[in-house]
Amino acid sequence: MHNNRSLSRELSLISLGLIKDKGDFKLNKSQIEEIFESALDCLLSHCRDELDNCESDLENASQKLLDSELHEGVNSSFSNVREELKKSLIKIETVMNTLSVTLDFPKLIVSSGQLDIREDVNQRIINIINNLTIIDSDIDQAMDHWRLKRLPRIDRDILRLAYVDINFLSTPVAVACDEAVNLANKYSDIEGRKFINGVLRRLQTVKSQ
Repeated sequence: MHNNRSLSRELSLISLGLIKDKGDFKLNKSQIEEIFESALDCLLSHCRDELDNCESDLENASQKLLDSELHEGVNSSFSNVREELKKSLIKIETVMNTLSVTLDFPKLIVSSGQLDIREDVNQRIINIINNLTIIDSDIDQAMDHWRLKRLPRIDRDILRLAYVDINFLSTPVAVACDEAVNLANKYSDIEGRKFINGVLRRLQTVKSQ
């Protein structure tokens, strides 16, 4: 169930990215369904790209290993060879982690029958559409001399989804924050991840007062 929730958050994020952000979203259920289908296509396309990247990274790591063996004892010191080996092994470990996550997605989509995930995505998007003003206003209060509209779109949507998790779906704060950071790891950058973490902490403080 936890994995399904993670998947629906990711599909919600991709879906939101497909909606023009003009400050007010107006969509009916069939439009949300169409957006969901597009988001699903985007995610599966992303999975295929990840698999292609993994294949390429594995080939590069294998070549590095081969090169380090060939250079051993010729022009290279043992410490250099060891350093190259370490880099290659780290790269392979990263690839394997990416593969395990990527290969899980199609399995989850099939095993869930998509209905619970569709409903969850629907609920998240409708909550954001119907409560956008209050959501953005509350997040703005926690921005600490910054404005939500100045953030990259992806970071705004990650924060909106986390807000919905905490305030509308009764998700434990720690879980909502972890999930938001996971999405930021995948779709944002280091600065975005730090910023999102900080805003969520302040948002929770505001809510508890």
